[in-house]
Amino acid sequence: MPLQSLGARFIEVRSAWGTNVVDFSADQLAELAKILKRREMGVSAIASPIGKVDVSLPVEHEVDRLGRAIEAAHALDARYIRIFSFYTAYDARDAVLERMSALAALAERERVTLVHENEKGIFGDVPERILDIVESVGSWNLRVAWDNANFVQVGVRPFTDAYAQLRPYLEYLQVKDAVAATGVVAPVGLGDGELIETLTALRDDGYTGFASLEPHLTDLDALGGPDGPAAFGTAARAFARLADMIGIELV
Repeated sequence: MPLQSLGARFIEVRSAWGTNVVDFSADQLAELAKILKRREMGVSAIASPIGKVDVSLPVEHEVDRLGRAIEAAHALDARYIRIFSFYTAYDARDAVLERMSALAALAERERVTLVHENEKGIFGDVPERILDIVESVGSWNLRVAWDNANFVQVGVRPFTDAYAQLRPYLEYLQVKDAVAATGVVAPVGLGDGELIETLTALRDDGYTGFASLEPHLTDLDALGGPDGPAAFGTAARAFARLADMIGIELV
């Protein structure tokens, strides 16, 4: 398995057999669980599309889909479910918080942790609005998934502008970089994402959570998609070099 040759012991589950994880049947979940067990691979997170919809949809729309993502998390023994905070005009704060609170309440009942990823085009794209979401919802089951490249793409200097504010809630790390002038995603260390500063601070803070490679070195649509073995190899080697340079042991 190419990922295992790179030292990976966990994967995020976004889709399989051409089907998104929130649309898996019980049989598909059982089959994937068997495959992963046979390969001795764990699941770091369910990489769901929850919250990548317009905020005008009813609250129940994403709550119902989160229920299916939670079924996948339980079947695959995953603690984390990655989510987003809705495509919306920024004056729709109340609608966003209503929906994020409903999602967090379900996560609390089902004992999973939602990790909100910052991304361009959603309400929680910049540090101030991300902080507003997690502090206003006020749930231990809603944390932050940190993505340096996505911050760069909305004009944020990740470490300089966001780390101190969001570190108390940071529980999952997405590993990719981006060039500020163009927004183009790059292997870690080759963009403006302040990865060295961020990783050094996480090392010094005692972070022991997941670091999830998300290369995005090929053309993707808004919902993401496969990068392929070559892109993962490029991303993994760049991350390993940077980690080695600052004394981080990847296990």
